[in-house]
Amino acid sequence: MTKQTRNTLLLVCGALIWGLAFTAQSLGAGMGAYAFLFGRSWLAVAFLLALVAVFDAVNRRAGRPYGWPKARQEKRDLWLGGFLCGTMLFFASATQQIGINMNPSTAKASFITAMYVVLVPLVGLLLGRRAGPQIWLCVALAVGGLYLLCMKNGFGRLEASDCMLLLCALLFTFQIMLVARYSPRVDGVRLSFVQFLTVSVWSTVFMLLFETPTAADFAANVWPILFCGILSSGVAYTLQIVGQNGLNPTIASLAMCLESVFGALGGWVILHQVLSLREIAGCALIFTAVVLAQLPAEALARRKADKTA
Repeated sequence: MTKQTRNTLLLVCGALIWGLAFTAQSLGAGMGAYAFLFGRSWLAVAFLLALVAVFDAVNRRAGRPYGWPKARQEKRDLWLGGFLCGTMLFFASATQQIGINMNPSTAKASFITAMYVVLVPLVGLLLGRRAGPQIWLCVALAVGGLYLLCMKNGFGRLEASDCMLLLCALLFTFQIMLVARYSPRVDGVRLSFVQFLTVSVWSTVFMLLFETPTAADFAANVWPILFCGILSSGVAYTLQIVGQNGLNPTIASLAMCLESVFGALGGWVILHQVLSLREIAGCALIFTAVVLAQLPAEALARRKADKTA
């Protein structure tokens, strides 16, 4: 198994968790967005701190390097990268939760949020990272599949919640690009820890400024917070950081947009919701896009050219 395939599979596992998290976020729409982020983020920090300790213990017993970085540049990359990724993730998650609170349509939310699959290669062009025809074909297939899967009745009129979710997609685009920049430089679990420590601090400040949650609010939403805190935040975003290490950001965004597919499949398996032929076709298109992105088109083209010569 190549590194690209292995890392893509890690991102697909993360997308599976995120797809199921849309339901949990909708269930948690009864409390303030910042309070919900406060609960899930501090829970993720506790989980990741324990995970760091476990990994350090395993590496120590195996005689491998462990512990927090000591070199000045590595420290800077960890804390600066974690702060930037966490700040972008906080604002992306906050706008997403606000958008869901305004209009708890998980289908529409998942479709608009997943538009980072288009924005990532576009931003990459601005940064000098070119995508070949194969990648653009995959992006087009993914967008078409997302539309068939999520938008059963078209867009309708543009609502305030849609604008929030479009902003969320843009912010997630920058978060993906930042993870692509910093994940090869530092330990993935520690980067995820610093990222969520940053999210936790931001969400605490915004919650205290703009909301007045009660203990009853947290008690009523304990299960959505637990799922989003441990699995969606702690596990899935760590899988993103590890999986994006050395992977083309556009291919990463294609794998992660599978969250919409898994959200629909979760509703089918868990909630016994029936999938229409349109939705099945959408799932198939997105899966095709992700698989096609794994094919080594450039290597095959060079090999064919060599044989012709």
